[in-house]
Amino acid sequence: MQEKVVNLAQKFSLFSEHWSPKLVARMNDYEFKLVRIQGDFVWHKHEDTDEVFIVLEGEMRIDFRDGPVHLKAGELLVVPKNVEHKPYAEQECKVMLVEPVGVVNTGDAGGALTAEVEAI
Repeated sequence: MQEKVVNLAQKFSLFSEHWSPKLVARMNDYEFKLVRIQGDFVWHKHEDTDEVFIVLEGEMRIDFRDGPVHLKAGELLVVPKNVEHKPYAEQECKVMLVEPVGVVNTGDAGGALTAEVEAI
């Protein structure tokens, strides 16, 4: 069996757009996605799954209807399924998302920020 090492810094060097997750690995029925975020995203929820945000570089905030949660590099947060949330980063932040295969980034909201996941 040939093991494949994924270099996250190298993968981030392949794209510069914000709010456009890139698939870097799969494990069972889960995808590991890298995303650059900056500015406001949309309020949304994922009705069928939790969502994991792992901050690799920078700082971000995830707004919830009952208040914000601040994250910095080296921290992660699990957003429970069916909980409305809105990611935000004042400056560019590099994040890894861990989600089941097929999860749409804008959840139930849809709209202009909905992105097709591209493998890099």
